[in-house]
Amino acid sequence: MTGFAARQGAALGYEWTWDIRSVNGKGFDLRVRLPEVEGLETAVRSAVAQVAARGNITLNLRLARSEQAEGLRLSASGLTAVLRAVAQIEAAAQEQGLTLAPSRASDLLTLRGVIEQGPPALEDPAALRAALLRDLEALLTDFSAMRAAEGGEIGAVIGAQIDRIATLTEEAQAAAEARRPEVATALRANLARVMEGAPGADPQRIAQELAMLAVKADVAEELDRLRAHVTAARTLLADPAPVGRKYEFLTQEFVREANTLCSKSGSERLTAIGLDLKHVIDQMREQIQNVE
Repeated sequence: MTGFAARQGAALGYEWTWDIRSVNGKGFDLRVRLPEVEGLETAVRSAVAQVAARGNITLNLRLARSEQAEGLRLSASGLTAVLRAVAQIEAAAQEQGLTLAPSRASDLLTLRGVIEQGPPALEDPAALRAALLRDLEALLTDFSAMRAAEGGEIGAVIGAQIDRIATLTEEAQAAAEARRPEVATALRANLARVMEGAPGADPQRIAQELAMLAVKADVAEELDRLRAHVTAARTLLADPAPVGRKYEFLTQEFVREANTLCSKSGSERLTAIGLDLKHVIDQMREQIQNVE
């Protein structure tokens, strides 16, 4: 199923934007674009797998320092380097018998590398990861709600298609019953022609062969299996668990029975019903591609 959700957040001197989207897919394919935050990707993949079992899903996180966190700060490493250099200079001056004026803090602050502009270094990556994951939970709730809404609409379409298949199955039953006299008449006529053309043929053997042809032309088993598949499809439709793969297998069984029905029809009406069945089943199969 398709779905989309986006969410913004801010904490610990950072601002971020989450977005997630999915399109239909036979399997589960998750692609993530995340900043380098220790332990984040593993937790994200686990969280998404809890709410989606199928589809091509893309999840992005854009993370940036907050403007409010920008400012001047003292660089410990830069100050250490400057103080070391000042000490070396004073020692060299003493060796030359020179006396230098005492250094003042304000002089040191003007030197490159002592003062930096920007946000302070992140001291606790775990705190940022926890804040991001809290927002991810809300994002996935919105994402799941959108997919569930679409699923409800698709379920209604599939339910109507199942009802249509059930109706066509009963129409096929009526058409099969209506053709019985024609089939019996045709078999008797065939038997008479065979006996006429082969006087020495064994009547019992010929009758057995014609009976086998009659059995092969009987569509009762196909109609019974179609009814069973309709019941199974309705059961799957009511199941809250992911059923997409099971539905795909079931549609293959629907197609098999519809094909057999057409091949054994023996009447224009039954063939037309079989073709209608194949058309509805094909439409249902397309919809099931969207079902998780």
